Amino acid sequence: MKRSLAGRIWPNATAIVLAIGFVFPVYWMFNTAFKPTGDIISDVPVWFPLHGTFQHFATAVGAPDFWTLAGNSVLVTAVAVGLSLLIALCGAFALTRMRFKGRKATLLVFMVAQMAPWEVMVISIYMIVRDADMLNSLVPLTAFYMLMVLPFTLLTLRGYVAAVPKELEESAMVDGCSRRQAFTKVVFPLLAPGLMATSLFGFITAWNEFPLVLVLNKEPAKGTLPLWLSQFQSQFGDDWGATMAAASIFAVPILVLFLFLQRKAVGGLTSGAVKG
Repeated sequence: MKRSLAGRIWPNATAIVLAIGFVFPVYWMFNTAFKPTGDIISDVPVWFPLHGTFQHFATAVGAPDFWTLAGNSVLVTAVAVGLSLLIALCGAFALTRMRFKGRKATLLVFMVAQMAPWEVMVISIYMIVRDADMLNSLVPLTAFYMLMVLPFTLLTLRGYVAAVPKELEESAMVDGCSRRQAFTKVVFPLLAPGLMATSLFGFITAWNEFPLVLVLNKEPAKGTLPLWLSQFQSQFGDDWGATMAAASIFAVPILVLFLFLQRKAVGGLTSGAVKG
């Protein structure tokens, strides 16, 4: 009994310590964003501010080009993730359900693309976009973001498509559905957890990307929020409250999307697929 109790305590205690270590920086960021300036520069740490303020957030959103860059980030991220999901879903279905020459080679290409670090290709990408006279444009940025998240999206969705029993499609086709109808009415609804998980990864990747936008889009109004956040402190000096407010604003969409998708993704992949 003692061994069993100790075997449960140590893993739980370790998990709690690790959770605190990961969550505390996020908490301190939001905590600092709501603190008055006097509490921020105080020698005694203020763990729970009694008199919060939204002044730092007003300073952050009032910075030059904030709303323009926020719109750019939303547009670029949404289009890139949407296109990658559409292409990856079609590709995953073809690679899983169909047999054709070069299928394994195609998978190998996507795996290699997933392993290759994008940072080493920034110079090549810059030269391509420069020669095409498309610097400071959102179009190439969106295209490269889509290509950046496509390999992982396709490989992940391939696993989800493979987990759906093929017999479900065959039963639907026996009942009169075409292959397209069997996919849209039977398979697609069962892929919701996979689509949500991959869209979350794609959103985080595109939303946080910094080196590429730094090189391709140098005009102030043509960048995204990571570029704005990197230049924020140089504009406001040692205004740590405004800096933490800016970082909090940047992090909120990811936290909200994660909480929403986590709640929606609960359940088995094929739960309720076959009637008893």
